[in-house]
This record gives sequence, C-alpha cells and structure tokens, in this order.
Amino acid sequence: MVKILVVENDIELNRIVCRYLQDSGYETAGALCANDAYGFMYNALFDLIVSDIMMPGIDGFEFAKTVRGLNKAIPILFMSALDDFASKQKGFRLGIDDYMTKPVNIDELVLRVGALLRRANIAASKRLAVGSLMLDADATTALVDNAEVPVTTREFNILYKLLSYPNKTFSRQQLMDEFWDINSDATLRAVDVYITKLRTKFSGCSGFTIKTVHGLGYKAVTTC
Repeated sequence: MVKILVVENDIELNRIVCRYLQDSGYETAGALCANDAYGFMYNALFDLIVSDIMMPGIDGFEFAKTVRGLNKAIPILFMSALDDFASKQKGFRLGIDDYMTKPVNIDELVLRVGALLRRANIAASKRLAVGSLMLDADATTALVDNAEVPVTTREFNILYKLLSYPNKTFSRQQLMDEFWDINSDATLRAVDVYITKLRTKFSGCSGFTIKTVHGLGYKAVTTC
C-alpha cells in the first residue's frame, strides 16, 4: 500500500487529511511538526509527503530542503495559508512538486495526490527483486528463494536503499542521516554494524554483494 506522510501542526486538519487519504486507499502517518516527521521517516519508507509551511520550530521550507537533500524523488505537496507568489516560488525552487492554498479542498487534494503518485510512477505494491532476493516494502519482508529472512525495519530500509541504486556509493553519514533518529547517540560505527549484519544474513543470496568503498561508505553491486 502507498504510504503518505502528512505534516501539519493543526491537529484537526491533520486528522481530516489523513482520514480522507485513508478512505481513498492510502496508508497515512500524521506528524505535527518537522521533527516528528523525521522520526517517522527514519523508521518507514514513504511514497509522498503533504506538508504545511508555517509550523513551530522547523518550517516547511527547511523541512522540504532537508528531505530533498536525502531523497530526490519523493513527491512533496505543500498546503499552506501563504498564497503569495514568493512563497510558491521558494517552495518550487526547493524542489516541491505541487502547492495548494488553504483552505484546501480535500477532494482536490486527493486528486492531486493521485496525479503526483502516477507521475512518480509509484506502483501500489512496492517490490524489488535482485537475483534470489525479493524485497517487499509494503510488508517490510525479505525473501530468499521464497524463504523469509528475518530483518529489522532499519536493516530492511538500508538494504532496500542500497539495492534501489545499484553501484551508487552511500557514505556512512548519508545512511546515518536517513535511517537514524536525529537525536540518536549512535556513531557512524553503527552503520558498519548493520552492514555486517546484512552481509551475514544474505551471504547465501545470489544477485548482489555489498561492497565497502574505502574511505567513503558502501554500495550494492548486482551480479545478474
């Protein structure tokens, strides 16, 4: 199921948007501020973000800038009371994909969400097959030759990320920023520990290897 993150500090509006999106067949998570949103994103993979701009602490502009630095592809839709051209221009320059002015017509919001997802070519079921491995992002499961290999959410997310971009090197800091909470006390050594766990769990899996790029980080190299 497609997962949507709603970032809106108005509790009632947040609830309404989440409910309408759920009624339209999407899975939602509601965050009341950017820091809450980061927490959700460290523990789950989302397909689209709906975000307010004027929020306590980190505003929507800064939030979108951070998200876009980590993920170039995820669609971002702003819904805001700011209706001036400068705000819209700033949002689009930061990499958002759509902008709606409050009060938002919820039916139109649902239509725009659908259009953004189609444009992003996101399927209803997110699966990634590499060799004898099948990763199912909806169920957060990993199957090797149709037998499930137990993985934690963070292990799954790291492996899914690496295999989604074969031969692309991700630094330890990039992986830490994306999959650990911003307030975590973990060091970059934690990334090495997780990579070791993944190598051990999938040592018998054909189709890929996780390579160390000395001085930089890690990459998945496909062999089929």
